[in-house]
Amino acid sequence: MFRPALLLLLSLPLSSLACAIPASALAGTSPELTVPGDDNPARRGWLTGRVTDAAGKPVEGVTVALKGTSFGASTAADGTFRLAAQAGTYRLVVSSIGYVAQEVAATVTGGESTAVPAFTLAVSNQSLSGVTVTGTKSLNQRAMSLGKLPVATLDLPQSAVSVEREVLEQQQVLRLSDALVNVSGLYVMSTTGGTQEELASRGFAYNSSNTFKNGVRFNNGVMPEASSLERLEVLKGSAAILYGNVAAGGVLNLVTKKPQFERGGSVGLRVGSFGLWKPTVDVYGAIGKSQTAAFRLNGSYETANSYRDVVESNRVYVNPSLLFELTPKTTLILEGDYLRDNRTPDYGIGAIDYQILESRTRFLNVPGARNATTQTSATATLTSRLSDAWQVRAVGGFQRYDNEQRSGNRPVGVLTPGPTYGNLTRTLQRTETAENYYLAQLDLTGTFRTGFLGHTLLLGADADQYQTNALSYTNPASAADPTKSVSTYDVINLLDAERAIAQPTERIANFDALVRNARTLGNTRRAGFYAQDLMSLTEKVKLLAGVRWSYQETPSDVYTYPSVASIAARTAGSYTENRRYDNAFSPRLGLVYQPVRTTALFASYSNSFTPNTGIDAAGNTLRPSIIAQYEVGVKNDLFKGALSANVTAYRIVNSDQSQVIQQFINGDPTNPNPNFNLSRPTAQELAGEVTSKGVEVDVQSKPMLGFTFITGYSYNNTAYTKSNLYENGSRLRYNPAHTANLSLFYNFSSLSGNTGFLRGLTAGLTTYYVGDKLAGRNPRKLYDEQGNPRPDVNKFISTPDYVLLDASLGYTYERFSVRVKLANILDELSYNLHDDNSVNPIAPRNFAATAGYRF
Repeated sequence: MFRPALLLLLSLPLSSLACAIPASALAGTSPELTVPGDDNPARRGWLTGRVTDAAGKPVEGVTVALKGTSFGASTAADGTFRLAAQAGTYRLVVSSIGYVAQEVAATVTGGESTAVPAFTLAVSNQSLSGVTVTGTKSLNQRAMSLGKLPVATLDLPQSAVSVEREVLEQQQVLRLSDALVNVSGLYVMSTTGGTQEELASRGFAYNSSNTFKNGVRFNNGVMPEASSLERLEVLKGSAAILYGNVAAGGVLNLVTKKPQFERGGSVGLRVGSFGLWKPTVDVYGAIGKSQTAAFRLNGSYETANSYRDVVESNRVYVNPSLLFELTPKTTLILEGDYLRDNRTPDYGIGAIDYQILESRTRFLNVPGARNATTQTSATATLTSRLSDAWQVRAVGGFQRYDNEQRSGNRPVGVLTPGPTYGNLTRTLQRTETAENYYLAQLDLTGTFRTGFLGHTLLLGADADQYQTNALSYTNPASAADPTKSVSTYDVINLLDAERAIAQPTERIANFDALVRNARTLGNTRRAGFYAQDLMSLTEKVKLLAGVRWSYQETPSDVYTYPSVASIAARTAGSYTENRRYDNAFSPRLGLVYQPVRTTALFASYSNSFTPNTGIDAAGNTLRPSIIAQYEVGVKNDLFKGALSANVTAYRIVNSDQSQVIQQFINGDPTNPNPNFNLSRPTAQELAGEVTSKGVEVDVQSKPMLGFTFITGYSYNNTAYTKSNLYENGSRLRYNPAHTANLSLFYNFSSLSGNTGFLRGLTAGLTTYYVGDKLAGRNPRKLYDEQGNPRPDVNKFISTPDYVLLDASLGYTYERFSVRVKLANILDELSYNLHDDNSVNPIAPRNFAATAGYRF
């Protein structure tokens, strides 16, 4: 009774928010005075304009507000703004950190859009003003939507990085992994089957619970589309207080382009190596002549072959969005997202006895293998400013994910000696998966004072539901002996593709010969309540404190269809029900000290939780594992905001790591384990420990003398520090010990004084270093019958470190642009691995060119 009531409680305010905000909360006196009155559409008007710096460059993120009211807006990337208000005469104030504020008289006329003269901001000469000398905000002055608090990241006791659209366009980002070179410590763990990119940081994977699009969880079982991105946000470390059950490494948010009232758009075409062909379109503007409704439509089509034999892909992407100004204080954004992705599943080149084969191109999957994914989502975001200090935000989202994969088995366990050395027996696999995801979220933020304390408060609640329907297939019965199954498609040799190999007499003909095996239905439901307060104790000291309570129930129903063996034994299929109920508190405490306005030192503690699926020796379900994180760092805005330099050190400890209770302590048969229960040989205990520790450096600059650069470095060591199966100190797989990145861009317009042929010419150089990683399988502690250590068949695969070097060149003339890129100039070879059964080589040297037209 409690659980349905809890979820219903969360859904009520979201479903009725649009009509539940009382008029009194928005009401005041007439707009001719200092506070706006009730919104009257007939008296609503708009002010439009543009803000530039002394060099004529647009300034993004400038606050434009009507003095004494809650009417306001911020400038877009091109420096333009559009502000809605009730008819009347006001004082229009334009202000931004590092610039001298300006104030002018402005009149709003009902039903009309009034253009105000352009503003040219002068740099402030205050010594502690944190001056930003160029048009965009520094890394530490940006407020990230992922953090939910309306404050600059400089004020948060947590490492955070955002990558803006200009950088993504300059680097011609095609995949999300292309953008990772701008964030220290964020890397690709593996690319299992070549159908997805599994990202991670600080030793922990970013699964679908850690990946967001516009603040809503996003299924990362398919490679997301990058052409619609406005920016990329990364909140490193624990974010459980905001999002509940997320892995400890961090969270990633993909922010897409939003509607604009100014009409415009672009078309483009990208071509490149391996048959890449990708046209794109982006159109936006007001709907008709409306002053309160705008739209945006992004779309792309992509087709390509690969540097890998046989592999090919195609995808269609559409991203429509609508913006409605319901009142001058309330906006509603509706966003859709459709992706259809078809590609050849590719498990790489294989390994024999944990030794990678020497090939970059050989394809080991079976003919006709394919992976087809369709992902559709819709999101509604309602934002209302209740006053100049308080804002409410409600989000509702839905996502549908469908996938069918037909593939051969992964090339695993190829250990055969003698004349069959290198032989791989290929079998067939088939799965069909359908998922529905629902989200409701409500956040209230406000600023106020209690005595000497300043508060920036966040109160929120969320609830989501994740329904899955997965169907798996298995081998058919043998025609010769119906009590046995046929499992082999064919046999090939990994070392010699031309070798003639004797094939089994009876083989599986194709994927349609497979029969249903099991259907698994899941219906995970989660809910959470959270509160967080950033308190200003003094002008220089801030304290962040908060807590979240999370609830999760995870039912799973599995129906196993009659198999060959059960039919022979004349038994029916089986049905299994599993139910889990978990809850956890996630506290957060952080201290920020700012000796000057442009420098912040911070220290914080937070934790996250991971539900466990096993039972203990007594048959009880295991509670969630609690993962603690400790983080210290310093953030700097140097040279009047032209350069942001941040350094963070962290330690993450999972001291309740779930592990199977071993029959013998440390695997020694002469030392029995008293906790082992012979009747429950797979029982688990929360007695293991994994520790991740490291350092991260992130540096971003603003344009200075035509140069812009982004650089970073990370060190991480994630290892078992207490284990009954693996050696203490043994590194976890897939995590590089070191990564480093540098992107340098130059705008030649600075040489030509913004005139002449060099105007519009840009160049870029990007380098990305990934240190050695371990794959394969962690060796276990094993002993013989006399208690002597013996070697394990499990082995590590050590992948070589590598340096990627990319160069780009771009030219813009009026509305036309062209960019070219040469990637992996050094033609480095390394691999993304999963265990030893998905060994995917990175792309060799390749070329891309993009032509575009803006209108």
